Order: sequence, then structure tokens, then C-alpha cells
Amino acid sequence: MNTKAEAGPGRLDTIKLVAAVAVFIGGIVAYYVFSDAALLWRILGLLLCLAAGMGIAFTTAQGREFWGFVQGSQIELRKVVWPDRRETINTTLLVLGLTAVVATFFLIVDTILLKLTQFVTGQGG
Repeated sequence: MNTKAEAGPGRLDTIKLVAAVAVFIGGIVAYYVFSDAALLWRILGLLLCLAAGMGIAFTTAQGREFWGFVQGSQIELRKVVWPDRRETINTTLLVLGLTAVVATFFLIVDTILLKLTQFVTGQGG
């Protein structure tokens, strides 16, 4: 047989991911423990812990795979042909117009059903 087993995340990757989460949670805990410190320093510490946790996480196989996905997404995003201003305005006006037509239709149907229900039950104004 010519089957190849895919290698899942190793034990070291799992330890790194747990460490990354622990660093970020530690930053959150420190943010609240040092509540008497200046808000700027607390936020900078939290951002530093977030960056450190992400740095640790990106050294794992899952992190490298995610980073590859992000880079591939950026390449695909450059290939998108975005509509110009005129197309955007026309599409927006079409959506607003159709929304108004459908809303009017449902208002009429609702009014007819309300009057019919009032007639059948004898209740209402």
C-alpha cells in the first residue's frame, strides 16, 4: 500500500499552544491584579502578552498552517475585481427599491389578513 499517514500535532506543539494560552491568560490576570497601575501600562502589558502568546502559537504546526492560510487569503483578495462607485450605487438603490416593494407587499397582505381575521372573529375595531 502506498498510503501515507498524516502527522498530527506533536506533543511539543500541544505544549507550545498551552503555553501561548497561559501567557495570554497571565496577561489578563496581570491586567486586573495591577489595577492600581496606570491604564496605559496595563494595556501595553496585555498587548505584550498577546503578542508573546501569538509568537509562541505561530511556532507550532497549526500556527504555520494558519499563517500560510492568511498569506493565501491575501493573494486571493488581490485577485478580486471590486465594483466601481457607479455599480455600487446602482446595486444599493436596487436593493433599497426591492426592499420597499417587498415591505409594501407584506403590509398589504398583513392588512388583508388582519381585516379578514377581525371579520371572522368579530373582534377588533
